Amino acid sequence: MRKSRIGLATAGIMAVASLTLAGCAAAEEEAASTQAAPADETFEVYALLPQGNDQPYGTTYLPPMVAKAAELGINLTITNSEYDGDKQASECEVAIAAKPDGIILWPGQADSVTPCLTAADAAGIPVWISNADVNEADKPLTYGYSGTDSYGQGAASAEIMCEIVGDAEIGIIQINGLTGNSVAQLRGDGFRETVASNCPNVSILAEQPGDWNADDSQIAASEMLTSVGVENVQGMYAADDTMVKGGIDAFKARDIAVADLFITSIGNTFLGNPLVGSGELDGTIFQTSSWDGENAVIGIHAAMTGATEKGRDDGASVLYMPNPKVTIDNWDDVSVAPEW
Repeated sequence: MRKSRIGLATAGIMAVASLTLAGCAAAEEEAASTQAAPADETFEVYALLPQGNDQPYGTTYLPPMVAKAAELGINLTITNSEYDGDKQASECEVAIAAKPDGIILWPGQADSVTPCLTAADAAGIPVWISNADVNEADKPLTYGYSGTDSYGQGAASAEIMCEIVGDAEIGIIQINGLTGNSVAQLRGDGFRETVASNCPNVSILAEQPGDWNADDSQIAASEMLTSVGVENVQGMYAADDTMVKGGIDAFKARDIAVADLFITSIGNTFLGNPLVGSGELDGTIFQTSSWDGENAVIGIHAAMTGATEKGRDDGASVLYMPNPKVTIDNWDDVSVAPEW
């Protein structure tokens, strides 16, 4: 089946806040401390992250975070749990024992952070959530969230899929992120539910996690192609560009013409953006790592200074980054230039 290229809307999900990105600065990962610029008040903050300079996203997330912290008089201690829930829990215990003014938490696994949040709350330490939100039951323990509208990203990727498919009856496979990760869950739900609502002629034949890496995603895609039959698959959705590259490689390994498939993703990364330009990827959703790192610091500063309150009952407690759609129509536009 040959896909037709039709004009796609480039308007993205509206951002709650539009902020100037900070310049880059060097960042150390494990127990690294930034020296804040002179300020009327200095804050001590632990940033409990699941990645750092070991991942492309973290490499461009950290410098704006460090720069904004220095600007706001915040001394940061940054950790990297490498998505290990137990390790992040231990790092949280160390952070709380240090009695900082605030904690930035990027949950490696949403299901494992409740004890951390409960302990911080008991100690009177405000916690701001970055990048991947906590489960609904844990939100009252936090002071706010900044990062992606992960459900909206999945929905936007589905909208691209529906637009390029039109009325055609097709079957696709779906590669999700790490099991237990809130971003993975929300992106998968957003895509799945939007397809069911907007284009039920697109059937999701099988789903597997790709664990945010290309190798596992290639294996997952290959297994799904075998299980549902190659002849029944005309497309694919993957929850990020790294995984979509693995999925594309699985199709190529079977001598399937990728340009004839319907494929969408999320990220518009240095890996995914050229795939859009070459026609192998029909669309992706731009995600800005620099915005993410900077706004984590803006959020915890608001929490520590009383500009936002525990429980997220005020309008300042959630900041969603802009996530425009990227297709063949705008893939080379400087406004959506890849960052990671």
